[in-house]
Parts: sequence; C-alpha cells; structure tokens
Amino acid sequence: MASRAKSLLSRLAEELGVLSILHSSRDTKLLCLQRFTRLFAYGASTLILALYLSSLGSSDTRIGLFMTLTLLGDVVISLLLTLVADGLGRRRILVLGAALMVASGIVFAISGNYWVLVAASIFGVISPSGNEIGPFRAIEESTLAQLTPTHIRSDIFAWYTLVGNAGTACGTVACGWITQGLLSKGWTEIGAYRVIFGVYAVLGVVKLVLSLLLSDQCEPELPKQQYQEVVQLDSVEAEGLLLDDEDYSDQPSSKSKPMQQPPPLPEMKRKSIWPAISAESRTTLYKLSLLFAVDSLASGLVPLSWITYFFNRKFKLPEGQLGTLFFVTNIISSISNLVASSLSKQIGLIKTMVFTHLPSAIFLALIPLPSPSYGWLAMTFLILRSCMQNMDQAPRQAFLAAAVLPSERTAVMGAVNVVKTLSQSGGPVATGWLAGIGKFWVAFLIAGGMKASYDLAMLKMFLGYKSREEEDEQMKQRRNRGTREGNNHA
Repeated sequence: MASRAKSLLSRLAEELGVLSILHSSRDTKLLCLQRFTRLFAYGASTLILALYLSSLGSSDTRIGLFMTLTLLGDVVISLLLTLVADGLGRRRILVLGAALMVASGIVFAISGNYWVLVAASIFGVISPSGNEIGPFRAIEESTLAQLTPTHIRSDIFAWYTLVGNAGTACGTVACGWITQGLLSKGWTEIGAYRVIFGVYAVLGVVKLVLSLLLSDQCEPELPKQQYQEVVQLDSVEAEGLLLDDEDYSDQPSSKSKPMQQPPPLPEMKRKSIWPAISAESRTTLYKLSLLFAVDSLASGLVPLSWITYFFNRKFKLPEGQLGTLFFVTNIISSISNLVASSLSKQIGLIKTMVFTHLPSAIFLALIPLPSPSYGWLAMTFLILRSCMQNMDQAPRQAFLAAAVLPSERTAVMGAVNVVKTLSQSGGPVATGWLAGIGKFWVAFLIAGGMKASYDLAMLKMFLGYKSREEEDEQMKQRRNRGTREGNNHA
C-alpha cells in the first residue's frame, strides 16, 4: 500500500512538472525568482495605477491615454532591447531593464505631474495590465528554452508562468491591504499610493541583483556556422604545420628549401548584433503575430488596471477587498498552469491552448452584465474566467519555442511580444472613451468576442502543425530506421 501511494505521488509529481523544476539548473531557478519579483511589483502597482491617476485629477479618457502611451513606449524599448540582446549580452539587457524599473518607481513615488509620469512609464517599466511589459519575458523565455531539454520544456514554462501569476497574486493582495491600512490611519489616497510605488522601486533593485547572479550559460550559444568556421581554421593551421614538418624531414638541413607558406586562412565573419530569421520561421511568425494581435487588442480593452477600476466604481469594492479578489483569481490561475502542462502532454499544445482559453473568453464577456447589487455574480464570473485564463500561456510559449530555430528564439519571441504590446496599446484608450460616455460594459463584450475568434482561428490554422523540432526528430527516426533495415539486409 505504501509503495503504491509512493508510486502515485511520484507519477503526480512527474505529471505536474515538480521533478522537472526541482532538477533544473540554478539559472532556471534564478529566472523564475526574477519573474516572481517582477510580477509582484507589477501586481502591486497595477491594482492602484488607475486609482492613483484618478486621485491626481485625471479623467477616464486621460487614464486610458496614459495606458496606451505606456504600452506604445514599451513597444519601442522592447523591440530595441530584444533585437540586440543576444548580440550585446542577455544579462546586460536584464540588468538595464531592472535599472529602468527602479527609475520609474522612484519618479511615480515623488511626482504628480501627468506628463512626467507618462514619460517615466514610457522610458521606464510600468505595467498597466499586471502582466509582462518590457524586454524581460522574451529574453528569459529564450534563455529557458536554451537551458531546458525539449521533453520537459512545457513543464518549465508552466512553472515559469505559475510563479509569475503567484507573484502578481501576492503583489495585489499586499498592495490592497497596505493601501487600506494606510488610509485607515489618516493617510491621503495620493500618499498611500506613492508608498506602493516606493516599494516598486525597491523590488526593482532586488531584480537587478538577481540578474547579476546569472551565469554565462544564459548567454546565446555559438551558431553552427561559427563552429564550422573555427573548425576550418584549426584544420588549415594543422595542415600548414604538417606541410612544414614534411618539408624539413625529407630534405637535409643544408639543402632545405624555403619554408612553404600555408594556404590563406578563411576570413572570419564579424558577429552582428542583429539576428537573422529564416524564411520558414518568418512565415510562422507572421501567422502567429496576426493571431496574437487580435488576442492582445482584446486584452488591452480590459487590462487589470481597468478591471480594478471597474469593480471599484460600479460595485464600490475598497482596495483591500480588491486585492483579496485578485489574489484569489491569480492563485487559481497559477494552479491551473500546472494542469495545462499535464493536459498538453495528453492532447497536444494547440488543443490545450484553444480548449482552455475559449471558456475564459465567454466568462469575460459576462462580467459587466450583473447590476451593482449583484456584485457577487460579477466576481463569480471573474473567478471562473481565472480558472482557465492563463492555461494557454505555457503551451503557447512552448509551441513558439519549438517552431523556430534556437538562434532565432530571442528575436522571434521579442518580435511577438512587441506585436502583442503594440496591439494591446490601442485598447486602453478605447475603453477610456467608452467609460467616459457611460459604456464601460461594452469593452468587456467586445474583448470576449475577439478572444473567442482568436481561439477558433488558432485551431483552424495550426491544428496538426509540425514544429521544427518534431520534424527533425521524425527525420532522425527515419534515418535510423533506414540504417537498421540496411544492416539487416546486409
């Protein structure tokens, strides 16, 4: 009985990816810890971002414009930093991003000028949605894909997503109750909110230190072409030495002929900081970018900042209860990611992405329908949405990592994140306009419909798609089969 229970627990740990994360490298654990710290800060600031701007006298339309400008600024910063990350060094870019995070937290903690805050959010790192912003995710996911074997990659991405959601959950609940505690002691709303941004800057320092602890293993591997050039150099040098030795050994020293010059060495190509993306990967990138743009525009209509603002205004939920509500939703979302990892092994990545994301889109559209006296029903829809909201994230990133070459991952993932952020940036200003004319609820309906359309299109375009790694594995198996059959025939 004891052995059977032990076997069951071992199987459960394997299915949930517990063994994969426990046996992962030190750098993998550091990257996950960085993500927790960063998303803790994002969750804390996002809960009160719209409320902070409102307390400074900004209208709903200006709050929406603020979020849009923040996301547009992130597009520029992320595109530049992710494209050159592999050329300049991934750790350097992560350190630079953390420094920008510290700077933006300090500015928000000491300034109340609308345009100064806009500039700080554009050039720094402030998340209106509570999700990833800046270059961090693309670089970290590319590094994790490099550090992780293919067969456990979905497990690692699931845990990477889980710790991020857990960080957001802890950040929202901590922010909510700290803010409510300060307000109960007589603090002004603006003063209480600025304390949270001070904590945000401190967490940026913690992330910077964690980035400095990463090892050289996080840097990109040398492409095969460069390996071949090095081998050619070694072969030519060795050949030249052998020619010299033969010349001297065959002739007497007094009649030795002049030393033969070795053949000219092949010119080494200078490594560019700009990545090269193959034609096949570009085709996949275009298709995914189009689909992700639709999904991200829908997410931009209802980012976490707007959802907290909606619940605070319509259902009169105070900051502490808001923090607890989103703590619950994020914890549920975190646990569901482990289920997604196990499910993807059974039915595949694409089906897992679609069949879990589609119900969450329906629940999103239902959130604004209850009247103010039925706030509990709206919260129920929000919690039901959270059960499956992020279950597509780990399978989606595992699919994207497998669909392109290893040397292309950082650039491709960065480009995808830029497309997503650019699309998402159009949402907040539209929602701000709808809120300003008393049609806030329309944003939820449109977002739910767009997300459902994205799911169905993803299923149609990529069901049965074979990734680069799957094609290489099948080709290797065919070659091995042919070799065995040839040996048997012989």
